[in-house]
Amino acid sequence: MSLSRHTTYNLVGAIIPVILALVTVPAYLLIIGPDRFGVLSIAWILLGYFGLFDLGLGRATAQRIAAYRDKSHRERADVFWAALSVNVGLGVIGALILWPVSWYFFGHHFKMDEALRPEVMMAVPLLSLSVPVATSTGVMMGALQGRERFLETNMVSVTSTTLFQIFPLLCAWLISPNLSGLLVASLSARIIALVVLWRKCHQEFLVGAPFVFDRAQVKSLLSFGVWVTVTSLFGPLLVIVDRFAIGAVIGALAVTLYTVPFQLSQRLTMLPNALVTALFPKLSAAADDSQRTLATRATDTLIAAMTPMVLGFIFILSPFLQLWVGHSLGTAGTAQAAIVGKIIALAFWVNAFAIVPYATLQARGRPDLVSKILLLQIPFYLAALWFAMIEWGIVGAAVAFAVRCGIDFLLLSRASDSRVEIVPISVSLTLLMIGFFASEHFAFLSWQWLASGLVLACVSMLYAWKILPDNVRELALGLSRKLSGKAGFSR
Repeated sequence: MSLSRHTTYNLVGAIIPVILALVTVPAYLLIIGPDRFGVLSIAWILLGYFGLFDLGLGRATAQRIAAYRDKSHRERADVFWAALSVNVGLGVIGALILWPVSWYFFGHHFKMDEALRPEVMMAVPLLSLSVPVATSTGVMMGALQGRERFLETNMVSVTSTTLFQIFPLLCAWLISPNLSGLLVASLSARIIALVVLWRKCHQEFLVGAPFVFDRAQVKSLLSFGVWVTVTSLFGPLLVIVDRFAIGAVIGALAVTLYTVPFQLSQRLTMLPNALVTALFPKLSAAADDSQRTLATRATDTLIAAMTPMVLGFIFILSPFLQLWVGHSLGTAGTAQAAIVGKIIALAFWVNAFAIVPYATLQARGRPDLVSKILLLQIPFYLAALWFAMIEWGIVGAAVAFAVRCGIDFLLLSRASDSRVEIVPISVSLTLLMIGFFASEHFAFLSWQWLASGLVLACVSMLYAWKILPDNVRELALGLSRKLSGKAGFSR
């Protein structure tokens, strides 16, 4: 099956929820009010965090089923039954823990209008009930991804996300903004997705394969999944700890000046995440030599695709921020936020390449190495972050994050025995640094800004075309011919 087609499915599946959020958040604020929306947002965050009770079994299931590509239907069914059985149990345990945690948090520590608190407390059981639904969904999605059913999984994901955003909104508008009703609507959207996934998994794995609880499969899946969970627990720490540190050392305004460009820059990760998600089953099923070839091609493709994209982001970030939030942040604040955003964009450019050895190690059944490398970085990163903030403020925090991403890439590449593309990375980084300098020193729409942007865009795209793998270049040419043919026909 086509890797490019699967990547496109994953990319579309990632973009649509972003668009939905942009459209629905203002409507939520208008219909249910800021207080209820704040509680609902915290509830969704808690649900996402307690989704970790699947202990990485979604990823473990994808890896194992992909590796069992040439095994019998019965053996793949045994993997699915083992993962689903354990996951349902873990989801129930997560629900039993989330219930008192949510009761205590919302009852004693969450600041809200006291008239709203009884309504929130009545909704807590529904929040807990969502945990086993979320964990079971993760395993079924992983199983289908292991069989490279990316069109189906993304269709279900997009549909589920759409209903998850729209059902509570319709409930609030047509019936009542009561939080219990909103959570019932949210849970209904997830249950619909779960039913659809169950039907697809039944067709793919379970026809003619009755339930069997294979203890050996359970042990193997858990040994893989526990390390994935460690990464899931501590990985976000290295991405969000800078905001907490900035708030403690510098102040709330600095957090805003850092967070706004950070979240914009983070959108650059959608393409590499979509590519590597599509690549993961192929890596899991491939021999070592084939894995290295796939990983090298993926890295070359990401260098070629990400460099012009990040270069364009660097050039337009300052005027975009000035137009979007300049009235709120002020001229000086917007300028500082733009510098931070450009540095963070460079960090995510490097991080895009680190995702490849990260997925390669997991595909080989070595998620432990990923977790150990992550844990190794934490104390050094925290020390560097603290020092950089003291010396250079939020710009220093951005630099510390970028350096950490670079070190992460080198360590993961070494652990996975991947070939680091020194020349393409060096050339591309040079182009990006020149773009950084030009965008900072030339006024927006001045002839110097336009000329430097045009030259760098042409050079980066020509170089990207040069380093593209042959199969990707042929695919691009074929797509170009098809589009040209359609355009000619329409005329």
